Amino acid sequence: MTETSTAASGTATRPSSSGGGTGPAARQAQRRRRDRIRRWSWGIPMWILALVFLLPFAWMISTSLKPDLEAFAIPMQWIPDEPRWENYTEVLFGENSILLAFWNSVFVAVLRVAGELTTATLAGYAFAKLRFPGRGKVFIAYLATSLIPAQLLLVPRFVYFQELGLYDTLWALILPGMFTVLGTFLMRQYFVSQPDEFAEAARLDGASEFQIFFRVYLPNATSMISALAILTFVWSWNDYETPLVFLSSPETFTLPMGLTSFTDENGAMAAGLSMAAAVISIIPILLVFLIFQRRFVRAMTESALK
Repeated sequence: MTETSTAASGTATRPSSSGGGTGPAARQAQRRRRDRIRRWSWGIPMWILALVFLLPFAWMISTSLKPDLEAFAIPMQWIPDEPRWENYTEVLFGENSILLAFWNSVFVAVLRVAGELTTATLAGYAFAKLRFPGRGKVFIAYLATSLIPAQLLLVPRFVYFQELGLYDTLWALILPGMFTVLGTFLMRQYFVSQPDEFAEAARLDGASEFQIFFRVYLPNATSMISALAILTFVWSWNDYETPLVFLSSPETFTLPMGLTSFTDENGAMAAGLSMAAAVISIIPILLVFLIFQRRFVRAMTESALK
């Protein structure tokens, strides 16, 4: 009888794992609810902010499908009743076609990216891993050149390129864009974060400095190289000030200059044609970012952690 009473008492006083909200399952459910609330509290404002930033692009696409008279009508009609696809046909194949300017921008951007990656990786590796007298002072002096506003160099560059016969050529845009302080700085910081033991082990095996660079360090820098390539491509693609100064012939115009050639019979901006050209101009940037976005995000994350 005593044993039976003790067993019954133990059974009655044993806490339930599922009742009272104190068990592991209940705590885990509460943690999931808190995480869900936290995600929603951050997610909803971010989605609203993203929609606000996307509104100008939506307006650009909507305007590209309208006649000029309807572009600035109030109240605005986001979806045209009769989309004017002829705007895109006119932009691509009309009298002021942007195809030549598009090709010029591609040519300039590709060469600038190739040159920037070549010079930035080599210079960054030299500043990070090679030992030579005055390395730190040379690097500081190189960084100090970035304090000079680019606008102050436009006139000297203009005179210099005119003397060399490069004025009104695409090379006036390509050559200066192959060397940037930011690109060298980013690659130098990346190579500094890499262990020196890799180079020492390669030297013991008889590898030259170029072999160490190309076979040991460069393959590990693909994320940072991709990030630098995206940044350089975007800078080159969106550059308007430099072509405005160094180009004068419509045959050499890049895409930002070509976007200004669409006017109506009164000389004012043709909104529909201009927005159609603008929509076409952002497609390459979107494609480049979508292709390399994972490496870009990884490079930015790694650089932040290091």
